Amino acid sequence: MSRELRSFSAIFSRVLGLALLLTVRAPAQQQSSGPIVIHESEHDVSPTLRDIVARMPAPGARAPAHVIPLRHPHLIDAQQPSAADSALQNTAAPPASTINPSNFDGITANGYAPPDANGSVGDTQFVQIVNVEYAVYDKASGAVLLGPVPINTIWSGFGGLCETTNGGDPIVLYDKIADRWLISQLAYTPRLTSNFQCIAVSTTPDATGAYNRYAYDFGGNLPDYPKFGVWPDAYYGSSNTFSGSTGAFLGARACAYDRTSMLAGTSAAAICFQQGTKVASLLPSDVDGSTPPPAGEPDFFLGLSGNGGSALWLFKFHADFLSPSNSTFTGPQSINVASFTTCGTCVFQGGAPQQLDSLDDRLMNRLAYRNFADHEALVVNHSVVVSNGAGVNWYGLRWYEIRSPNGKPSLYQQGTYAPDSTFRWMGSAAMDRFGDLALGYSASSPTTYPSVGVRYAGRVPSDPLGTLEAESTLLTGNGVQVYLSRWGDYTSLSVDPGDDCTFWYTNEYLDTIGDFNWKTRIGSFRFPACDPPPDFTLAAVPASQSVIAGGGTTYTVTVTALNGFTGTTNFSVSGLPSGATASFSPSSVMSSGSSTMTVNTSGATPGGGYTLTITGTSGALVRTASVALAVGCSGCGDFSMGAWPGILTVHNLRRDRSRDEWIYGQRHIQRERPAGRHRQFLLSTIGHRLRVFGPDCDHDEIGAARGISIYHYRHKRQPVSHSVSDLDD
Repeated sequence: MSRELRSFSAIFSRVLGLALLLTVRAPAQQQSSGPIVIHESEHDVSPTLRDIVARMPAPGARAPAHVIPLRHPHLIDAQQPSAADSALQNTAAPPASTINPSNFDGITANGYAPPDANGSVGDTQFVQIVNVEYAVYDKASGAVLLGPVPINTIWSGFGGLCETTNGGDPIVLYDKIADRWLISQLAYTPRLTSNFQCIAVSTTPDATGAYNRYAYDFGGNLPDYPKFGVWPDAYYGSSNTFSGSTGAFLGARACAYDRTSMLAGTSAAAICFQQGTKVASLLPSDVDGSTPPPAGEPDFFLGLSGNGGSALWLFKFHADFLSPSNSTFTGPQSINVASFTTCGTCVFQGGAPQQLDSLDDRLMNRLAYRNFADHEALVVNHSVVVSNGAGVNWYGLRWYEIRSPNGKPSLYQQGTYAPDSTFRWMGSAAMDRFGDLALGYSASSPTTYPSVGVRYAGRVPSDPLGTLEAESTLLTGNGVQVYLSRWGDYTSLSVDPGDDCTFWYTNEYLDTIGDFNWKTRIGSFRFPACDPPPDFTLAAVPASQSVIAGGGTTYTVTVTALNGFTGTTNFSVSGLPSGATASFSPSSVMSSGSSTMTVNTSGATPGGGYTLTITGTSGALVRTASVALAVGCSGCGDFSMGAWPGILTVHNLRRDRSRDEWIYGQRHIQRERPAGRHRQFLLSTIGHRLRVFGPDCDHDEIGAARGISIYHYRHKRQPVSHSVSDLDD
């Protein structure tokens, strides 16, 4: 049922949408006496997930249809717009120009509703998680690498509720700092007498591999609607605390989980602060991009004001796991925003009387943080009521960019995206490295089937503040829900760590009319201005070669095209010793390809070690690769110290016939078979490789400089094999 629309207090109705608004302190702190330290009830390291899945029995019949409850804190009343939204964008800007590399289906209906579809993108994989399943995809092809399988599969063999139940409200995040995956979901008994937060952190960047698994006991209180963010010092989480016995809302709880220990798989405490009932549905900041927050900066938590006005509340969480009593959770700081109103369950569907819940009483997943060179920014969104002034209302997406969150937070820009009367809700926002902002969301109207999570809109930095360009559609749905009002509880938009440009979005849609027949879509897109320019890499092998003065050797130089590079790369080399020459065949390659570099020395080329720098040039693009060259000579003298860095010539080598070894001090050169009267060796260390030359200028091919056999050393009269041990330069 829809809640009756009532008006906002007029004090907030004229706040300017694009102004940089002053931040004021909220009149009262909302935190309880804390901090509260929660030690994990259990932790271990799992087998690889792919091995667990391989041993699983064939799935049985699916459980009966089940709706996962949504608990509303009911902090914000439904209201009738009393004035025009000062942040409203009610006209369509020019179409966004984006590139769409991927667009494919994800997990489909499994007997649970709503799906709460969210996902995250890693270096090579995209992981999607829904109520109550998990799947891993190859991000290049969209091929399924694992799943879908129940989420509690990750906790197989762990014991307790994390292993035996799937409580839903799952989250997946890619820790871009450590190249690891974080998976979480709830586990609880039917009467909520026992409630756990289950968290798993992968041991590698492979989401099908092993996980460090943890269970945190929240006792008789349910930590509902948990959300997470990755920060350098902790995995920060938030939840709405409900009494398991009475169902009463007790306030939001903010927790910091010991990230360093969880990455290591050791005991990891959580430090939590319980808030009062005016604080609800907080979002912790989650790092995007390759630049971390300044050292020691607290994590930020953001929510709608609990005082009923049009404002955001900002909190700061500093966790100290060595001395938990030094941890602090401060705030709120109130950031005034343009006046908005809410409605509740009033999203229309085409051809169906059932309306959908907008979840407009909270900010929507995620609170995306990015550290640019000259400023820090947070972006977030929620749904608001839009009116045409004649009693016709629909939904738009209110989005914000907040700057200087750790100083004096300011609202840099805000907008309500509602270019027509389509209902837009269930959004997720993020920014790429170039400052482009994107927003993915669901869309529906009285005449349109929910196209559900497969629309997006965005802006580039040169667009007018507070505006988004025209939206795009990843997929249009063909169905409506008949009886259920629940449509997801959140979605997610993540940024590819590979190029820090490509947005990946996942949400649900309906292909046919029904209630437990949802599907999900996974799509990616990027803005051309952020698209990496054509480029190439240059590599050369082997890393080092040895020659005798007067001889020659070769290296293979390889060009690999990136981002559609099609240019011609010309080669050159510097660092050659005197008397040496180099040539390339071919002298250039187009796009990707290889060339052979031949180095010839003369009899007058001095012995020693040299670094050769190979340069590939294509227009303004210049790339280099380095290789080593060791030159030996005939008659190098009786063990004199060379002048080149990394070159060692052994003095005073003596032979221990009883042990069949050559000895220099305490260093030994062992001889496996007699080598005649060979006495002179020149040993050069190039990186971690050794080169040995005899008086006849023959030489070996060898590996590392410690404890490795020297093979193929050839004396004038016979081939022999030596080994080197404990020889330092």
